[in-house]
Amino acid sequence: MKIGLGADHLGYPLKESIKRHLIAEGHDVIDYGVNDTTPTDYPDIAVTVARAVAAGEPPQAVLVCGTGIGMAITANKVPGVYAGVAHDAYSAAKARTSNNTQVLALGARVVAPELAATLVGIWLGSEFGGGASARKVGKIQKAEQQLTRKRTKATPR
Repeated sequence: MKIGLGADHLGYPLKESIKRHLIAEGHDVIDYGVNDTTPTDYPDIAVTVARAVAAGEPPQAVLVCGTGIGMAITANKVPGVYAGVAHDAYSAAKARTSNNTQVLALGARVVAPELAATLVGIWLGSEFGGGASARKVGKIQKAEQQLTRKRTKATPR
């Protein structure tokens, strides 16, 4: 399975730990950086990764910053991308089974490496369950389409 990874400087060490784990599990990892702890703004990485996910290459990704929140907010700005933050097993599973996320955001200041590996495994091992959640995700998609059209119409060319 092909998986994208990205982090800011705070998330770099945890990203590297997750990368080692995913490679050991046999996944094909696309690392979008960063590659050290030089200060980097999380939106720069999140937008790059989310655009790649929106294009389907890779189909899913894990983003890491201090809390995961900034990465998720930014990734969710890219049309067609659904990102969720998880700090426990339940939220990691629900991010996928109920919310159909393609991006999992983790907080390096919140989640230890062993837990991060577990959360990524749970998330990757889960599938969208449909059911009552399908109606809700459909409403999210409809709202996104309407809001994207309004922005496009309002933007001068």
